[in-house]
Amino acid sequence: MIIRARTVVTMDGAPIDNGAVAVSGNKIVDVGKFDGIKTRNAGEIVDLGEQALLPGLINAHCHLDYTCLRGKIAPQKAFTDWIRVINAEKAKLSPKDYLASINEGFAEAKRFGTTTIANLTAFPDLAPQITSPIRTWWFAELIDVRAPDHASEIVDLAIESLKCAQNWGLAPHALFTASKNLYERCQEIAGRANVLLTTHLAESSEEMEMFRNASGPLYEFLKGIGRPMDDCGNETPLELFLHLIGRAGSPSRPRAIEVNRAYLSWIIVHLNEVAESDFELLERSKRQFHVVHSPRSHDYFKHSQFSFERLHSLGFNICLATDSLASNKTLSLFAEMRAFQRSEPGISPDEILKMVTVNPAMALHQENVIGRIRPGFCADLVAVQCSERDNPFEQIVGFDGLIDWIMVNGKL
Repeated sequence: MIIRARTVVTMDGAPIDNGAVAVSGNKIVDVGKFDGIKTRNAGEIVDLGEQALLPGLINAHCHLDYTCLRGKIAPQKAFTDWIRVINAEKAKLSPKDYLASINEGFAEAKRFGTTTIANLTAFPDLAPQITSPIRTWWFAELIDVRAPDHASEIVDLAIESLKCAQNWGLAPHALFTASKNLYERCQEIAGRANVLLTTHLAESSEEMEMFRNASGPLYEFLKGIGRPMDDCGNETPLELFLHLIGRAGSPSRPRAIEVNRAYLSWIIVHLNEVAESDFELLERSKRQFHVVHSPRSHDYFKHSQFSFERLHSLGFNICLATDSLASNKTLSLFAEMRAFQRSEPGISPDEILKMVTVNPAMALHQENVIGRIRPGFCADLVAVQCSERDNPFEQIVGFDGLIDWIMVNGKL
């Protein structure tokens, strides 16, 4: 099949006017000017007209469990209040509700041009019952705040549920809900099985207050439900995470390069609350991991300004994502790009587009498989309207609607 478009945005060089992509099976086999592609390749020609053809978008962090909670939780005065409200809403839901919610979320993400998603689920046992219409990394979201002595059992049960999935990983929820034992067990599994890890970190000012000062609403809430609080009062969340993962990686990976690889297995979500001492530690230690920012969810919670420029200058790979519909309106990555552009007007549209294509492909360790239009890559493609008059990257970031044409793994 040959797919022709007014412009082909490969993320691998300048856009190609009157471009085309040749697809065989589930792979891209050729990319270039339409005339050249026709000469070199046979097959049906699909002409998309005045559209831009681009790589399918990659959502680096989402909770499809909560698609059914869209619009049900008003913004709260405190992050801890939101935790209470979402826990109350979740208590009303059955496994059947979650199953429907996840399927609905997959369908919506695809309508907005997402062809790959990193989905965190608190119910990994539901994964075998779902046939995802898009490329999916299933992450088991793990919480042991009430049962830290059962960390290994919790992790092993999650792995048993997800082992049928083609792509899976582990997600200790956050430092305030997952024990040191759970983080270390996940790190151990990742080193042995070469799976990815993700966690929420330094999301709110209340989390910073809890760990650095041993005080505040989140501290009191968790102390009240019986969480041991002996890790509070000394370090910022980021300091605690770096020390925890460094200790977990050191015995089996004494060499610096191997410890750094352990960090690069982590996809860190949020990182909104970063102290000056944290930046000094990051610069001094040269520790790097992948960072996910969700602009619209960030606005919903009114978190502190995301430190994009400083993290970017330190070499961190930064991605955009939607988070869940418990704190967002849609699963549109185009809307996330626009929201990010409003908060960071100095960042060029082509750099913003990388944050939902090239960058999350790197975070998923799939930089040689997805995220670009390049021979040998998977045929994950979407098209949006694009006129001759304006910069195609500006038009893509500005696109506001549903996708008319999408290809996932070579299938229309």
